[in-house]
Amino acid sequence: MRPRQNLQLARVFGIRIGVSYSWFFVLFFLIYWLSQDYFHELIGGPQSTDYLVAVAGALGYFASLVLHELGHALAARRVGIPIAGIDLWFFGGLAHMRREPQSAGEELRIAAAGPAVTLALFVLCAVAGTVLSTNGSFIDVALPRQNFTTTPALALIGWLGFINAMLFAFNVVPAFPLDGGRIARGLIWWRTGDRNRATHATGRSGQGFALLVGLLGLWAFATGSSFGLLTMVLAFFLYQAAGAAVLQGALGSRIKDITVADIMDREPVTIPAGLSLLDAHEQFFLRYRWPWFAVVDPARHFLGVVREQRVDAEIAAGRPALPVVDVLEEDLPVRIAEDQPVESLLRSEGLGRLGAMVAVDEQGVLQGVVTVGALRKALRPASAG
Repeated sequence: MRPRQNLQLARVFGIRIGVSYSWFFVLFFLIYWLSQDYFHELIGGPQSTDYLVAVAGALGYFASLVLHELGHALAARRVGIPIAGIDLWFFGGLAHMRREPQSAGEELRIAAAGPAVTLALFVLCAVAGTVLSTNGSFIDVALPRQNFTTTPALALIGWLGFINAMLFAFNVVPAFPLDGGRIARGLIWWRTGDRNRATHATGRSGQGFALLVGLLGLWAFATGSSFGLLTMVLAFFLYQAAGAAVLQGALGSRIKDITVADIMDREPVTIPAGLSLLDAHEQFFLRYRWPWFAVVDPARHFLGVVREQRVDAEIAAGRPALPVVDVLEEDLPVRIAEDQPVESLLRSEGLGRLGAMVAVDEQGVLQGVVTVGALRKALRPASAG
């Protein structure tokens, strides 16, 4: 469900905030709807005022999404999971973790952090709205009735309170891939000790919830609602993600006893750290035609990855004598423990980016390399079963 392309908006706490092109469609649609309908009836003032409050309301909605995802991202950081960034797209936001949680406790802390932030935002809006309300209660502002009008500031606070309440209620539904589904997965995982069983169960509940959402969208579309089609599209994405979880849980159960060490190449080609770039280019890249290699020290400790593109650039810049260790890419997510289950490879970012992962032991000594081809070969019997 991750957008294929996105633009960077900002960095918050060092985390990249990006938006897909679909985000702009939602932004403009939301501004139009809020200015022509929601705030127009609630404020009852000049059209320019309705428009300005609508812009603030739309941006406030997306700011709420960013804060929600930052809750997940910062919670993940606290348990040692790096964050690749946060993306906003057509149906909300998504924090991209470099790896999946390794325990039920990690799963629960990360999954609960987002809804906790959203609930806190709703409480803040409710308190502010209650304090500032002089004509009716905060409920009147958040759920405006016919012929009820208020100030632009209260209308904005009411909208943000309403939308955060809706986001919280939707996200805590115990259906994967929603936060409530991840919380449920963490609880089942904690009670049973079986992550795959928990993933399969919450995936099934996610499929059921997606079907309900789809039926609701179909009914809304049949009655002429402009949101019916969007609801059906949302249901389609939810069902896809839930189906992937069901498949992952079933497959994980079949391969849970297979480790990285069982399928890795134990004699991979590596480059010594002290080798010059020119020698690395001639002896390895030209010979093996592989775009990157693992680099090791004399004791075979894995130091990082060197790419052909970087080697070629340094040689072209007149630095062919540089040792390979000086041009390492140490932060690429390609390291994995040899005793990790094979299913952890299915969630690894490095396998998708580079086509292979470097297996190391507890001391960081390189023990082998596992490729996409080796993983597919290992999964083939399990998939057939």
